[in-house]
Amino acid sequence: MARKRRGREQSRKGEMPLPSDEEGTMLCVIQRLLGAGFLEVVCTDGNTYKAWIPGKMRRRVWMREGDVILFLPWGTRDMKGEVVYRYARDEVRKLIESGLLPEEFLEEVGEEL
Repeated sequence: MARKRRGREQSRKGEMPLPSDEEGTMLCVIQRLLGAGFLEVVCTDGNTYKAWIPGKMRRRVWMREGDVILFLPWGTRDMKGEVVYRYARDEVRKLIESGLLPEEFLEEVGEEL
């Protein structure tokens, strides 16, 4: 008997979260994997942060260099925060089309679609 495979689009539930000023979230690109659940990310504000992957995402959502994520800074001086969501390629295209993610930012970081 054949197994049913779910596509990436079918496995995602609900709508993709968008960055908001009320919550303080922003869009970032993963620059480097640091290990121990931490990433180095470059955000649209031009700063480099150290991002923590929470336990609910740690072994369920795989992160690679160049992925676009939704990031929530903690507001401390040490420039740390946590990953809220990782966007798929088609979701990144939607963000660019809606004007939330500048295409020039992705070119500066070195990400290709």
